[in-house]
Amino acid sequence: MKPILHSLFVFSILSLAGCQSAYYSAMEKVGYHKRDILVDRVEAGQEAQQEAREEFTSALEKFQSLVNFSGGDLQVAYDELNSEYEDSKDAADKVHKRIKKIEAVAEELFEEWEEELELFQNANLKNQSQQRLSDTRMNYGKLIMSMKQAENKMQPFLTALRDNVLYLKHNLNAQSMGALRGELRQIEREVDDIIQDIEKSLAQSNLFIQSLKL
Repeated sequence: MKPILHSLFVFSILSLAGCQSAYYSAMEKVGYHKRDILVDRVEAGQEAQQEAREEFTSALEKFQSLVNFSGGDLQVAYDELNSEYEDSKDAADKVHKRIKKIEAVAEELFEEWEEELELFQNANLKNQSQQRLSDTRMNYGKLIMSMKQAENKMQPFLTALRDNVLYLKHNLNAQSMGALRGELRQIEREVDDIIQDIEKSLAQSNLFIQSLKL
């Protein structure tokens, strides 16, 4: 990397970190701490997952109706399926971004917690806080694993849906429905898997939020 580009990259990273630090500091001044921000971001992550679940279900329903095509304008049917694909892709991207935001504030929270453990003079209180930190980290690990597991299931579905959309784009005729029909069962299985993982992740998120509020 050229010196100027490297300097700009470093400056951008430091500026972003500075912005985050300033944001956390400003929020703490009004009584809103990293723990509160983490809860909000986990809830935002839940909302994104719920939206993705709805979008994927809608895309599957549109694909099912297309496979059972019995007359009409195939161009309209293609446009609708393509729109469903784009919406599903956007929903998956939103889930990814929300997970990244959760990870960012969780890292800051745990780092701050570790540093503040060294400020304790009371050994008993320190041990209790240390145990709470360990428990919170364990619960967080389960949460983020469940969220990423659900997210990882999304890409195979999106890839399969995109392939079918591309195929239909260049084969706008009734005969092409036979080829799509052969893909339907796999698409259905993938959506079912995603929904199951999202449901598990939502439940894990609720447990994590409850644990933070105890």
